[in-house]
Amino acid sequence: MGGSAMGGSSGNGGSSGAGGSTGTDAVTDTAAPPSRGPTAGSPGHTFPFPQNRENSRCTYPALYRNEDVKAIYAQWKNDNVTSDGASGFRRVKRSNEPGLEKNSTVSEGIAYGMLIAVFMDEQDLFDDFWQYEQKWLDGGTGLMNWYINAAGSGLGSNPSGAGPATDADEDMAFALLLADKQWGGQGKLGKKYSDLAKDQIHAVWVNEIWDYKYIKPWPTSSQPPINLSYFAPAYHRAFAKVDTTNVNPSTKVNYWLESLDAMYKLLDTTVNSSGGNASYGLVPAWADLSGKPNGGAFGASGGASPTNYQYDSCRVPFRIGLDYCWNGESRAKDYVGKTSSFFSGVVGGAAKIVDGYGLDGSPQPQYQKDANAQVQSAAFVGPAAVGAMSDSANQKFLGDAYGVLTTGKAVVGGTYYDESWMMLSLLMMTANFLDYTSL
Repeated sequence: MGGSAMGGSSGNGGSSGAGGSTGTDAVTDTAAPPSRGPTAGSPGHTFPFPQNRENSRCTYPALYRNEDVKAIYAQWKNDNVTSDGASGFRRVKRSNEPGLEKNSTVSEGIAYGMLIAVFMDEQDLFDDFWQYEQKWLDGGTGLMNWYINAAGSGLGSNPSGAGPATDADEDMAFALLLADKQWGGQGKLGKKYSDLAKDQIHAVWVNEIWDYKYIKPWPTSSQPPINLSYFAPAYHRAFAKVDTTNVNPSTKVNYWLESLDAMYKLLDTTVNSSGGNASYGLVPAWADLSGKPNGGAFGASGGASPTNYQYDSCRVPFRIGLDYCWNGESRAKDYVGKTSSFFSGVVGGAAKIVDGYGLDGSPQPQYQKDANAQVQSAAFVGPAAVGAMSDSANQKFLGDAYGVLTTGKAVVGGTYYDESWMMLSLLMMTANFLDYTSL
């Protein structure tokens, strides 16, 4: 959800190649290379933005600029962060996403906000998000209920907002680990960040892991459906460093690492299934433990669950890509090699990525009109680009994707979701999304 610690150079040691060329406001190779390098820390701010700690395993857009990230961050905050209905704190709202109540909050959004805040060195904002999270805990697990209404007066309805969502809980746990390394202490919170991280990691393990191996999408006592976009292997490695007593007595291996291996095997099985996705790496939004698409993940009364590559599964190249960049995991490189070949080659580049595909690579846009539409989804473009960082052959694709993201306009899937993935992807593409636990 060990590998070597994150290394690489800081300074101008990044890869060279094409800048953005999407017909947008992307930077080009005619511009002078920007100055890069880690900002010196100070007491209570170990990793102030920007850090630009490039990893030698990864390729970066040639002319990325920290000012671009700051501009998108300002846009993200302005559009999505509010104190309304937040019990005196701040929350991330869903301002115009389809499906749920307008301006409601989901736990996933709080998790994204915590990650963004810790990398942008905004401790007060981070603490506000966590304190809002603590107002909405599920009584049975101690994890955040997944859907809160816009007024902040109760859980969302239709569907019910009750119960946690594992992807959010994992992201929060990792963000808390980072907060300990970034700021230390406890900020405005009642416990140290390190202790909160340990509590969160334990709660995820106890409630959201099946058979000591597989990531459940939510707490359940029966065999769970699988959402592979919830698998964050680089996080598993960080959790294993903290949850040191969670060890298989027979193998003497930390259970988090055994789960990592089981989930990688499931990913491989899913990609090599009969769905036509063996070459492209496009995984279904919902699958079963045999790796087959699962249209019944929501149960008999919940309606059909999607089984194409859509707004959940588009996150997979990001999560798997981290594990290669940070840890040199060969299974990760193999996987993102497939998705990168698909998006850069078969699709024809970043500017042609649509918001949905069949597992066989056929375009199945959900909100985007067609492959030539001017408004794209950053949730598809950004994670695809992060996966492509694994190979210098993808340099032009990376530059083009960077150009799409930095326009701030790739929001066809909704302002909150697309701007969040715009921001997270740009942080990674500028060497600012870092595993502080390994630095």
